[in-house]
Amino acid sequence: MQSKEQIRNFCIIAHIDHGKSTLADRFLEVTGAVDKRKISPQMLDSMELERERGITIKAKAVRLNFLYKGKNYILNLIDTPGHVDFSYEVAKSLQGCEGAILLVDASQGIEAQTVANFHLALESNLKMIPVLNKIDLPSADVKRCTDQLCEIFGFKEDEISSVSAKDGEGVLAVVARVIEEISAPEGDIDKPLKAVLFDSLYDPYKGVILFLRVFDGKINVGDNILLMHQEKTYRVEELGVFLPHAQKQDSLVRGEVGYVCCNIKNPQEIDMGDTITSPKTPTQEPFEGYKKMSSMVFCGIFPTAPKDYPLLRDAIEKLKLSDASLVYEPDNLGSLGYGFRCGFLGLLHMEIVQERLEREYNLDLILTSPNVMYRVKKKDGGVLDIESPHQLPDSSNIEEVEEPFIKATIVTPVEGMDPLCDLAKSRRGEFVTMDYLGKDRLSLVFNLPLGEIVVDFYDKIKSVTKGYASFDYEFIGYKKTNIVKIDILLNKKTMEAFALLVHKEKAEVKARSVVEKLKDLIPRQMYEVTIQAAIGSRIIASARRAAIKKNVTAKCYGGDISRKRKLWEKQKKGKKKMKQIGNIQVPPEAFLEILRM
Repeated sequence: MQSKEQIRNFCIIAHIDHGKSTLADRFLEVTGAVDKRKISPQMLDSMELERERGITIKAKAVRLNFLYKGKNYILNLIDTPGHVDFSYEVAKSLQGCEGAILLVDASQGIEAQTVANFHLALESNLKMIPVLNKIDLPSADVKRCTDQLCEIFGFKEDEISSVSAKDGEGVLAVVARVIEEISAPEGDIDKPLKAVLFDSLYDPYKGVILFLRVFDGKINVGDNILLMHQEKTYRVEELGVFLPHAQKQDSLVRGEVGYVCCNIKNPQEIDMGDTITSPKTPTQEPFEGYKKMSSMVFCGIFPTAPKDYPLLRDAIEKLKLSDASLVYEPDNLGSLGYGFRCGFLGLLHMEIVQERLEREYNLDLILTSPNVMYRVKKKDGGVLDIESPHQLPDSSNIEEVEEPFIKATIVTPVEGMDPLCDLAKSRRGEFVTMDYLGKDRLSLVFNLPLGEIVVDFYDKIKSVTKGYASFDYEFIGYKKTNIVKIDILLNKKTMEAFALLVHKEKAEVKARSVVEKLKDLIPRQMYEVTIQAAIGSRIIASARRAAIKKNVTAKCYGGDISRKRKLWEKQKKGKKKMKQIGNIQVPPEAFLEILRM
């Protein structure tokens, strides 16, 4: 059994694209966990989607064995995502660590997510090791970035290491610092078992696989374990560690990170952040569990074929295991049938969930327009949380509507200040403060309505600053607003799937753009189609799609005009009747195009 004094639990935190996964690859290489000939870029990013996009979506734990000064050390490394939408993964990872490597790109300097992750690690009382990466790049400015780390975070110059994760320069020195500076895990092997469940995934053969960090006691194959929040007992069928591939072991002891299989078939029996203990001698101090992350963006997910609804339900339940921040509930829209109303941490999170459902579970899906949660105060004193337009009560029963606001932090070069202020103003933003980060970078803080940033705000930031700005946000609360519901009508029949909640100032512009888009997307029918956008009973935008014309008088040669008129009148009545009873064919592409708007 390994002495706890020779165990180190640490993670790598940084802004997106600062080199976390590449540094993790070098750790695997220098500690001999993977043969140099077999190592591939982003070794820990096992998901196809992660490799395609070049981003980390899931935090990954790996166990490294390293001989240092004659002693064999166990290093449990967790590689974390950098994108703001996956900050929940970072927060979970920090719970199982005693230290963190704070990685900064030497050519970019400190960015928004660097600051956010630094404060997360500080709240968890972790020992931080500041490291500058990409020092091999021609554009690297080590002196400027060192000054930034000292000024903003209060590090001393001699505490900052420099590495090139690409070619391995300086990596061994960082491994040595991890061993010397990060404390060994606390905990007692003689105390009752106490472990935290920090992640899980679904395996079709083994059922639910639990990833855990043991704080006290030990766990053996064949033991019974109790999940305290769920109050359910299971028998341990298999356990082990990741090296980085799964390797079975007979036991896991205090301080170690590993996995457990208990033949759990129902994904809903698992609660992330649960305390795992022994049913005979349970721990007296269970963990509180993870702080629930509030969903920021909501949309409906529906199968293209209604018969696929059971498959979609099973897929979402299994996906929820590896993504605890996803929330969902059954939903039904007349035009789209049965599906789910899902909550996401952001738009990238929504995209990733959609792609994973389509790829990993072979589903064909339709998503409704993304929107945020509004709070409606009714005249009778009741309060409603509204996630979708069809939940909004009648305007005569509404006292006031509140919408969610965020505090947005944008780190940008000085020349990006004016276009960013203009962009924030166009999104109903309110300037809060500005700070200089060194000589050539600024931190701008705005209060913005969340509904204004969910679709394309991040892209616009990158566009107006030529890609140099970075963006982070946090939820600050609800404020009174003037929100209206726009209904889309096709031949006076309301289409719930196209309904929108929009600020009154932008209602007419938005309505006109949706109506014009639908006019182009809806195929011509045998009768005229009227497309209208309405707020209540008031029509604010309208367009017409002409009918397919058939020349009913083509066979009439000469003769009295009344014969032709009779045929035209008969055709007119027929089309009027068809318009009353006919169903307009709306292609799935129309839903997707309106979503992209």
